[in-house]
Parts: sequence; structure tokens; C-alpha cells
Amino acid sequence: MEGDEAPLQRQRSIVAPLIFSIVVLFQLASRRLELLKRNASKSEKEVQLRAEIKRLYKEASTFSQPSTFAQAAKLRRLAAAKEKELTNYQESQGKEVKMSYDLYLKILFILKVIAYFLFICWYWRAPVAVVSQQLVQPFGKLLSWTAGDHLTNNVTVGVIPWLILSTRVSKFVARILK
Repeated sequence: MEGDEAPLQRQRSIVAPLIFSIVVLFQLASRRLELLKRNASKSEKEVQLRAEIKRLYKEASTFSQPSTFAQAAKLRRLAAAKEKELTNYQESQGKEVKMSYDLYLKILFILKVIAYFLFICWYWRAPVAVVSQQLVQPFGKLLSWTAGDHLTNNVTVGVIPWLILSTRVSKFVARILK
């Protein structure tokens, strides 16, 4: 019995960091996809159109005399046409990019749900970690939910509270690494 307890104890000490690492990886992947989705719409053609629009408006603003009003109005109309072209281009490109990244985000979400479900099934009644009772004094019973009873001076942490805690911490870490 003594020999069987050592591998079990080692497994428990590995489970909490493993779950935390997987949750952090899911969170970082999700953040990365969101960032790529936001920045993917800036193509070379879009940058070129924006620069041309800016140049046309700048050139039109230099014509401030009444004799050059027609030329300034022509440049403004040309800039408005370019803005319309840019809007159409963004709409066509944006839909394709958004659909592809949305698909990846959905797949990532499904994988995350499956991983959480598997963790909950595997460690439903088993403690994921053991923490000193003094360290988590007011939250001991909350953390040991589904993990069984308290040990001598330690609190056993259940899988559901550990997943919730890991998710919150990983969101904070992902926001910092942003």
C-alpha cells in the first residue's frame, strides 16, 4: 500500500500544473486568433488606397483660393470615390477573413470544451492539488468541492474550482502578455 501511494502522490502533483498549462495554452491561442483576425484586414492594397485618399485630401486642402475651388472640389470627389472603393474592398475581404478565423475560433472552443469535460470526468472525485489550509482559509470548502474531505491540515482542491481558477488566471496572463 505504501508503494502504491507514491506514484499517486506524484500524479497529483503533476495534474494541477498540467491542467493549468493546457488552460493557458487554450487562452493564448484564442487571444492570438482574435489578434490575427483584427489585423488580417490590413492588406497592401488597403494601405495604398488609404495613402492615396490622404494625399488627395491634403492636396485639396492646399487649394483655398476661390479661383482654385473647382480643382479642390474635383480632388475631394476623387477622394470620396477612392473611399467608396476602399469600403467595398474591406467588405469583400473582411467577410472572407472573418469567416476563416471564426471557424478556427469555433474549433478551438470545441476542443476547449472537450478538454474541460475530460478533465472533469477523470478527476471528478480525486483531488487535483493539496494546499495548506492556512493559505486558503476562508475558501477551503469552496476549493475542495467535488474533491472529498479535508486532510489533516491541508485542503484538497477539486477539478472544477481548479479549472475556474486556472481560466481566470490564464485570462489575466494573456492580457498581460498582449
